[in-house]
Amino acid sequence: MFKVLLVDDQKLIREGIRSLLAISGKVQVVAEAADGSSVVAQCQEDLPDVILLDLSMPIMGGIETLQALQQAGVSTPVLVLTTFDEHDLVLQSIQAGAKGFLLKDVSLDTLVAAIAALANGGSFFHPNITERLLTQVRKQPKTAFSKPAAFEGLTDKELEILQLMAAGYSNKEIANALSKSEGTVKNQCSTILSKLGVRDRTRAVLLALELGLISVQQSGG
Repeated sequence: MFKVLLVDDQKLIREGIRSLLAISGKVQVVAEAADGSSVVAQCQEDLPDVILLDLSMPIMGGIETLQALQQAGVSTPVLVLTTFDEHDLVLQSIQAGAKGFLLKDVSLDTLVAAIAALANGGSFFHPNITERLLTQVRKQPKTAFSKPAAFEGLTDKELEILQLMAAGYSNKEIANALSKSEGTVKNQCSTILSKLGVRDRTRAVLLALELGLISVQQSGG
């Protein structure tokens, strides 16, 4: 039974999601919040396996909540569950540490599968969202995301780090996952950016997606 913290400003939505998850017999909502202001404290108190997070909320929205969780060092994986699928929101969510992104019209089976994936250390992005994201990447100026002329292939270890970057892992989380020092991971991330000819992690992930080096969508089982 996976434990979930449900964060959504609409009470009716929370009640509906809670009831559906209860029907599945695999997920239990152990805590709820109407915005992100109390999420850090609730994670520390209720110890959920996964946070289900809406993006559009008063007081503290989803992106701010993700950032607050990162700053507090909370490692509970976050699955964004929202009505909006603009690629900018997907990118911002990934940058802020989200491990998954689904729309609210998703099926119960997919939602449960996504929760299980995150609880087991994976990530889960709806394939339609991934395809829209790649479509937007392809529309970017070639100077921003094209394969560098002197492209140097990434090693298996670097590809592994790049996949974790795509899943929203911080350098510290990558270091823990790979049993490396944070300094070593930071240096390897710099090497990856240099090889890909980009200036930041988001562009590295976008280019790697475009080149087919990694995949954003993962299933945890």
